[in-house]
Amino acid sequence: MCGIVGYIGKRNAYPILIKGLKRLEYRGYDSAGVALISDQQALNVYKTKGKVSELETFVAEKDISGTIGIAHTRWATHGEPSPANAHPHYSSSARLALIHNGIIENYAVLKEKLQSKGYTFKSSTDTEVLVQLIEYIQDKRNIDLLAAVQLALREVIGAYAIAVLDRDHPDVVIAARKSSPLVVGIGEDEFFLASDATPIVEYTDKVVYLAEEEIAVLRRGEPLKIVNLHNVECEHEIQTVALNLGQLEKGGYPHFMLKEIYEQPDCIRDCMRGRINVENTNVVLSAIIDYKERLLAAKRFVIVACGTSWHAALIGKQLIETFCRIPVEVEYASEFRYRDPVIGSNDVVIAISQSGETADTLAAVELAKSRGAFIYGICNSVGSSIPRATHTGSYIHVGPEIGVASTKAFTGQVTVLTMLALTLAREKRSIDEERFLATVQELNRIPDKMKEVLKLNDTIAELAKIFTYAHNFIYLGRGFAYPVALEGALKLKEISYIHAEGYPAAEMKHGPIALVDTEMPVVVIATRNDLYEKVLSNIQEIKARKGKVIALVTEGDTVISKIADTCIELPETIECLDPLITTLPLQLLAYHVAVCKGMNVDQPRNLAKSVTVE
Repeated sequence: MCGIVGYIGKRNAYPILIKGLKRLEYRGYDSAGVALISDQQALNVYKTKGKVSELETFVAEKDISGTIGIAHTRWATHGEPSPANAHPHYSSSARLALIHNGIIENYAVLKEKLQSKGYTFKSSTDTEVLVQLIEYIQDKRNIDLLAAVQLALREVIGAYAIAVLDRDHPDVVIAARKSSPLVVGIGEDEFFLASDATPIVEYTDKVVYLAEEEIAVLRRGEPLKIVNLHNVECEHEIQTVALNLGQLEKGGYPHFMLKEIYEQPDCIRDCMRGRINVENTNVVLSAIIDYKERLLAAKRFVIVACGTSWHAALIGKQLIETFCRIPVEVEYASEFRYRDPVIGSNDVVIAISQSGETADTLAAVELAKSRGAFIYGICNSVGSSIPRATHTGSYIHVGPEIGVASTKAFTGQVTVLTMLALTLAREKRSIDEERFLATVQELNRIPDKMKEVLKLNDTIAELAKIFTYAHNFIYLGRGFAYPVALEGALKLKEISYIHAEGYPAAEMKHGPIALVDTEMPVVVIATRNDLYEKVLSNIQEIKARKGKVIALVTEGDTVISKIADTCIELPETIECLDPLITTLPLQLLAYHVAVCKGMNVDQPRNLAKSVTVE
């Protein structure tokens, strides 16, 4: 959600900033802008509503010189998408320019105070209030930019990642963060700044992740300096980023989403590498071994997550309860943080987030820590905020996910949750050896079975053409398939803008069946397992009301194939691992329906990849 890029060094800043904004397009945005201190020491701000490409067109005939600059893609919170509300924002004198991710919650009070001092505002944003406040403090107290930023941020309530330029001091960028990510890249006599590492890796693999309420001083010709709001210098660790440019390109695919769907077999292998031994007889997650006593002593697990990660959490709940016999609750992080939950020192809270920056999940982590719970993080982005805030955890190691609609992160999360449940169960001795070995060995076969599913892509693409007319879909599943039904419906909603709902199949009779008619496609996950006969009955109920049934079935099924309108045959696996197989055709179905409808698959409207504000 929103993207920040900055540069100071010897190169022309503009090309670096624009390329960086394009790398961050996956985060979701509705406007874009850039601020540059030119070779003539003018502070030039250019911004437009729309895509980065429209910004490039807008600045085509303008002065884009300069070796220092900041740039931004905005996802609207305060104020509609417009050039006036786009970032960067000037201060009143146009001496300062600022970009900002996050929300200033007390902006109205601050704005009223500044208006009483004679300040006027050109936008509806909370961000303009912040840049005006910084300039007001700078002028009133006759202090430098760093000191003014520190004092201003001490007055601010909310979340922020900011970068500020001062026309009168063209050799420094001031950047700060609280509850919104910010990364500094360190090159040879140059610094890079970004919301995440993707715009930086082309130039350097050395980065520093700013911690809460830290301020980075990027000064030309000097080492990186990091201080807090009270000007106490902070130690910082330079980390090496394990990203490469190939992971950030489409690689011949028409969309990142399709590329990432196809990457899943290799991603799941990467996720398991070093955790399942070569004999396929054991699973080891180092975090569980290191904190075995604390985890085994837990009376309850609580999983907090949002969106797709919440669906993975529902699968994790069944895995942990089935294998470990520990009660598990699954909470929306956004609700958990506001309902005064009963959490204590005997609880383990598992926080799941692809980006590791999800604001509600991070806040849930902090709340649970304050109540004495032990926190286990499951994330994809190394060095992000949630891994740093948790006691321990596991990375899913599926590589950067650029498409806004999550695909490989979901299956990576489910894979880690499976390994977590298996490792804990063996330590607890709550699973018999035969079942443990059968599950581990089948988990190792899943990537090859995923490849078999992906061979159905062309078939699903043809099927999708039939259903582009639909205005509503229902997705049904039972047991481990119910969260997959929720996830399949979410994927379709996100990228095709077709209304879709997922339900437990047995709940269809308690309301949703009223919607079933000849115009209502119903996707049913009906693979062969202990609930097969129950799901078969649900399908018969739909067909009795002339519903159109698309069924996911196990290869060789001869019963449902005679009833459903369309069957997609999938490789057989054990029930607890079915989500890793059944998810893929639903991802492909959503993708191809959206493509047929001409939608922007990778950047669906109103959505952001990383939701870093409430």
